[in-house]
Amino acid sequence: MPAALPWIAGDARVGNSRGGLSDINLNSPNKGLLADAMTDVPVDNAARSAAPEGLTLAEEEELRSELAKVEEEIGTLRQVLAAKERHCGELKRKLGLTPLDGLKQNLSKSWHDVQVSNAYKKTQETLSQAGQKTSAALSNVGSVISRKLGDMRNSATFKSFEDRVGTIKNRVVGSRENSTDGLHSPSGAGDKSPQDNAPF
Repeated sequence: MPAALPWIAGDARVGNSRGGLSDINLNSPNKGLLADAMTDVPVDNAARSAAPEGLTLAEEEELRSELAKVEEEIGTLRQVLAAKERHCGELKRKLGLTPLDGLKQNLSKSWHDVQVSNAYKKTQETLSQAGQKTSAALSNVGSVISRKLGDMRNSATFKSFEDRVGTIKNRVVGSRENSTDGLHSPSGAGDKSPQDNAPF
């Protein structure tokens, strides 16, 4: 294995082309080269006869051999990766870590990455400025409305309306005070006991 894959170390069990399992020593110089892999795979004769221009038959055979080795190594790496993922899952299960914990961690990291990104910072800055401008505009609108209401209160029309409401109020309150049935009287009026005034 190349040095770019330092996480692969030790031994692993992988499937072979006969459906069984083979042990591979991942520290061996021959790792990834299974003797029985890809040897009994038929090659399409039509594909073989259509050699690209400029290649000799020997070069084509060499390239096909190299392709078979690379495909075999890819298969081996997939099997080793699957074995490592199973082992990782077993370790997480033994530690009590659930897939939900991993999802939470991934979401948390992703949200942190978004927050430190320049696009997020610019968006946040723009929204902050927009909020400040909106707040200032609403404050100005509130001031204008307050001023207009103050001007309106001093107008003759409003005073006339206020006088009419006051007159109606005085009539209603005055009629209550003159009431003799005791239901509307705050003191409970007259000789009737409080039980007589009960709503039930």
